[in-house]
Amino acid sequence: MVLDATGNPQSILLLGGTSEIGLAICARYLRHASAKVILACLPGDPGRDDAVAAMEAAGAKSVRVIDFDALDTAAHPAMIDAAFSDGDSPIDIDVAIVAFGMDADAEELWHNQAKAVQVAGINYTAAVSVGVLLANKMGAQGFGQIIAMSSVAGERVRRTNFVYGSTKAGLDGFYLGLGEALRDDGVRVLVIRPGQVRTRFSAHVKEAPLTVDKEDVAELAVTAAAKGKELVWAPGAFRYVMMVLRHVPRAIFRRLPI
Repeated sequence: MVLDATGNPQSILLLGGTSEIGLAICARYLRHASAKVILACLPGDPGRDDAVAAMEAAGAKSVRVIDFDALDTAAHPAMIDAAFSDGDSPIDIDVAIVAFGMDADAEELWHNQAKAVQVAGINYTAAVSVGVLLANKMGAQGFGQIIAMSSVAGERVRRTNFVYGSTKAGLDGFYLGLGEALRDDGVRVLVIRPGQVRTRFSAHVKEAPLTVDKEDVAELAVTAAAKGKELVWAPGAFRYVMMVLRHVPRAIFRRLPI
């Protein structure tokens, strides 16, 4: 990663430019040094202006918004090319954060074919699409950090949200594998598995034990990336919870109130 004299990134790309967790990670990076921020946002997203204002308030050197429709995978190469350029001049990206996603009513999802396909397309197919493109760009640079937001929901998929959980299981596996593939190219990949985080995304869900704030996830993301870690849980205690749940027999697991 090309860092400034104090060890901070000079350019950050947020895929999912209005993601509260993604913006919190950007703000955490900006705490100690200014950087250029590129926000890849859904066209027409009403949160775009607020996201720009938040990054400017956090101390960004500049903020640029580019259009990103997760479901329009054919447009992803041009979108990534736009992120890695400033006008006609190519630029390097030090940190790319993959933080977009969609959820819906868990019971509706497995009955509604169109919505299930939409969630799978956004959470998994689009994540693979941009991951391949980021790998090509950063591999050519010879440096870079990718931070991918996964979920404990994908570590052992539960009956209560198995469509969403299955998409996160796929994303998780892809980015862990991508990190291995890029190991010798100077590019690092960090997968973060948060439990419930206090954001708009989870506002409709009853708060669970070990729920954390977005700032907690941001702190973990930045410090773990700096240490070269490849996989972390948020909070860290979830690692041990999931270690147990992974080995619970299916007949017992299906009876657990989770």
